[in-house]
Amino acid sequence: MNIMLKDKIRLLAKNYFPDVVSMRRYLHENPELSYEEVETGKYVARKLAEYGIPYQHGIADNGVVGIIEGKNPTKKVIALRADMDALPISEKNDVPYKSKNEGKMHACGHDAHTSSLLGAARILNELKSEFEGTIKLIFQPAEEKTPGGASIMIAEGVLDNPKPLSIIGQHVHPPLEAGKVGLKGGIYMASSDELYLTIRGKGGHGAMPQEGIDTILVAAHIIVALQQIVSRNADPSVPTVLTLGKINSTGGATNIIPDEVKIEGTFRTLNEKWRAEAKKRMKKIAEGVAEAMGATCEFTIQHGYPVLFNDEKLTVKVKNFMIEYCGADNVVDLPMRMTSEDFAYYSQEMPACFYRLGTGNRTRGITSGLHTDTFDIEETSLELSIGLLAWLAYRELDN
Repeated sequence: MNIMLKDKIRLLAKNYFPDVVSMRRYLHENPELSYEEVETGKYVARKLAEYGIPYQHGIADNGVVGIIEGKNPTKKVIALRADMDALPISEKNDVPYKSKNEGKMHACGHDAHTSSLLGAARILNELKSEFEGTIKLIFQPAEEKTPGGASIMIAEGVLDNPKPLSIIGQHVHPPLEAGKVGLKGGIYMASSDELYLTIRGKGGHGAMPQEGIDTILVAAHIIVALQQIVSRNADPSVPTVLTLGKINSTGGATNIIPDEVKIEGTFRTLNEKWRAEAKKRMKKIAEGVAEAMGATCEFTIQHGYPVLFNDEKLTVKVKNFMIEYCGADNVVDLPMRMTSEDFAYYSQEMPACFYRLGTGNRTRGITSGLHTDTFDIEETSLELSIGLLAWLAYRELDN
């Protein structure tokens, strides 16, 4: 371990911190939704060009990949990844950098992820004569919407030429105070699949249900029956969530039975084998209940992100590297999460580690959760973010 290099990284992180804040605020003001990150991709490309980092723009349409070669560039290759897309949320924060795009907001911190990787890239490029190997910088679109930009970038060869041996990613985490980081080895985040059900029967007058096939009643039975997947079929040791979050009908009213009812939901679990089995059971149950009641059910599953697995060996190393940079008191162990992340696709391809950056500040009231219209970050966390990313990249190359 090069102690002097750590000091250099800390100094550069301090020096570049104001620029990273400016980048984060620019991105926050100009959010673009999944698969629409045209200007964001151009902005990232301009910054890499400004830093003198070779890049390729246009992978998965808006993705950008930069390459930093140290001494002996073929010795070892690793990757760092940041996502770039925003969410369809109208921001309620009263801040100078509030979103200018109505109905769009960086409510999941991807502006911080992108600016952090740009800052770390600038540091690493300046210090490239002091390490061996190559760092691949992956700026990824469309994390928030299936099939996920990670899967598309992988299909288009982002992990080839050169092929990384490992990949590291970070995500902001409001429950952790700024200055702290957290991680967990092994199974960390859930798979996620989207469910779409269309129930068709025979509408009619609400006063004469015997003359029709009541799609509302059929839908109610299906909803209750599907919950058996969790309560009666899932192994209690395997966390499983089935949430049906939307239901509506076509043409119904207080006295009208509709011809059609639509239901939408999400299914999440932490076991890929059970995930596949459960989806088959759900389809069979829904179609069977509908048929028994004289209706039909069209059951469509949009297969989403897989389980995110943090490679145990790599995660132990990353934790030790974090302690070197942050101190043991600022590195915490985190529990499994039922949220999902398309970084999981990378974790299926190679040793991966996805960790959390503390961005909360209770004193200043910065506590809102991800995907909320008041989400924000404690921006002082960005100095740690860029320095730590650079340090993790150097240490992983050095091991």
